[in-house]
Amino acid sequence: MTEQTSDSFRHLGLRRKLVFELRSKGIKDEAVLQAIAEIPRHLFLDNAFVEMAYEDRAFPILSGQTISHPSTVAFQTSLLELKPGMKVLEIGTGSGYQASVLFAMGVKVFTLERHKQLYIKTKSLVEKLGYGIKMFLGDGFEGLSTYAPFDRILVTCGAAEFPHKLIDQLKKGGVMVIPYGVENEYCMTKITKDSSGNISFQAFDSFKFVPMVRKISRS
Repeated sequence: MTEQTSDSFRHLGLRRKLVFELRSKGIKDEAVLQAIAEIPRHLFLDNAFVEMAYEDRAFPILSGQTISHPSTVAFQTSLLELKPGMKVLEIGTGSGYQASVLFAMGVKVFTLERHKQLYIKTKSLVEKLGYGIKMFLGDGFEGLSTYAPFDRILVTCGAAEFPHKLIDQLKKGGVMVIPYGVENEYCMTKITKDSSGNISFQAFDSFKFVPMVRKISRS
């Protein structure tokens, strides 16, 4: 992941082209598309991939993790149905790109990463960009009970089991989006908690994600 913070008219043009592509793939949430048009994805990638940053592709990042396809970021963000001012918990900070898209949508972002080396790298970049994202090092299955409840929770890694502590940290009337299933066949799942605390599930398409793993990693 690069430490550069430069952005150019060329990059802006590539982002506009990416937004056009995402619209053609069925993304209709204009607030999500605007955020993707705003956030410089090339800054969240290793220098080797910068020239391909605005292709709809996933790329490897530090600690064996990945930065998701822009279409995946756009789709799962759209499922959250965000409104400015909402408090959102992200599990799996990774490169920080998804958290930055959330931040650009005017929500209060709390994000949790289990890989210490990646957390340090991403925190440095996010601070240089001036994004007001609250970052934490910890176990995603545990969430952030100190800051709960959250209006929305987004899990950006594939879960083979539902993290019940996260559901407990979801506000009544809240929504959690999580890729659920088995390796390489994670079904994007929307979990809604109604005003009485009852949970309902809605399943969407399958996506590829790195698996959700317990405990902090020093790598």
